Amino acid sequence: YGEINPLALEAYDEMKSRYDVIQIQREDIIKAKESLLETIKEIEETATSNFLESFNKVRLHFQTVFRSLFTEDDDCDLVLMDELDPLECDIDIIAKPKGKRPKSISQLSGGEKTLTAIALLFSLYLLKPAPFCIFDEVDAPLDDINIEKFNKIVRQFSAESQFIIITHNKLTMAEVDVLYGVYMEEQGISGVTAVDFRKYDYDTIMTEMQG
Repeated sequence: YGEINPLALEAYDEMKSRYDVIQIQREDIIKAKESLLETIKEIEETATSNFLESFNKVRLHFQTVFRSLFTEDDDCDLVLMDELDPLECDIDIIAKPKGKRPKSISQLSGGEKTLTAIALLFSLYLLKPAPFCIFDEVDAPLDDINIEKFNKIVRQFSAESQFIIITHNKLTMAEVDVLYGVYMEEQGISGVTAVDFRKYDYDTIMTEMQG
């Protein structure tokens, strides 16, 4: 058999010790992987359940707000493009005002798109109301009739939230409680003046004279 290595047993014991340590580490990694996958699965199931619950609430709110901005006969909906993968799939926004059957919201007019966007914003707001809402000239594409609808729904929700609206529209200005005007007092220097309409009583004399 040739010469015998007297250090073979010592080398074996050393390698066996390293092997046992590696095996223990491998088993720990496998257990950690299984635990992590189980946690990921649990999180995905919980997230999916919470998302679907919130989505269905927003969907119902969207239909209610949309019809209050348009008419009760108008059709709208939010549709998941892949119900098997709701967390990753796209959401199709369907908006069909009475008398129109657009294939997508891109075919709606500017005012209709704005009202649809407002309806979607308020449907999300109803899911989790915020103390402040800021609108930056959202009424710009709207005609007078739709501005009145917009102002009506803002007034409705203003009982629970404070709305800050940047606007150039006189109809919207007439509906607010406090009006802040920005003007240029000097070249390059802006000033702000406020009028609190809540301090004044509504006088019907001018209205009667105009009528």
